[in-house]
Amino acid sequence: MNQFSPLGLTEQTLHAAGAALAAEAARFAGLGWMRGTSGNLSVTLERDPLLLAVTGSGLDKGELTASDFVIVDRDGERVEGRGGSGHKPSDESGLHARVARVTGAGAVVHVHALAAVVAAHHWPDGVVLRDLEMLKGIGHLAHNETVVIPVVQNSQDMVELGDAFEAVYLRPGAGVAEVPAVLVANHGIYVWGADLRQARWHAELIEWMLRFTVETRGSTP
Repeated sequence: MNQFSPLGLTEQTLHAAGAALAAEAARFAGLGWMRGTSGNLSVTLERDPLLLAVTGSGLDKGELTASDFVIVDRDGERVEGRGGSGHKPSDESGLHARVARVTGAGAVVHVHALAAVVAAHHWPDGVVLRDLEMLKGIGHLAHNETVVIPVVQNSQDMVELGDAFEAVYLRPGAGVAEVPAVLVANHGIYVWGADLRQARWHAELIEWMLRFTVETRGSTP
């Protein structure tokens, strides 16, 4: 078995990461959240230096194999000679890397769930969630606590988008650092967790709460 010295990334480790990314991508594609070739997922492989396995660009996310990933560094740039496929890394890999750096996440999920895009359209200053049982799934109280999912403006410049994310995440007194998600206006949602399973749970729970909030907009309890 080949060893990717000095990082300790074996072929077995990389294959497991690729298989997990492919399985989760297929799940999200089945939900209609990764239509066409849209969206991307990542897992953190190493912390020092930071290395991520990111799903390859331009691929149908419902048809990925265990080798359809690219290894990128802390800036989202491809790392040559460290395993993965010959695919191009997504342009959004830089934001995955920024989220992993700032939050310490073990996995990042970026999908285009419609409820997230619609919610960001209606509430560009942040989507307020309150008195929902599913808030417990992202570490908050089901009652008497206000949670805000932040919204940032879209940009094709991942440094600019990363700066916007970091600004809302670290904003003093905002409490945003306790929310494992950020909405990108007219684009989609980034969600993270300790691993891919937790990131998926967070994505599913937050999407449900956003959908509820959108569909009950303007109604009186």
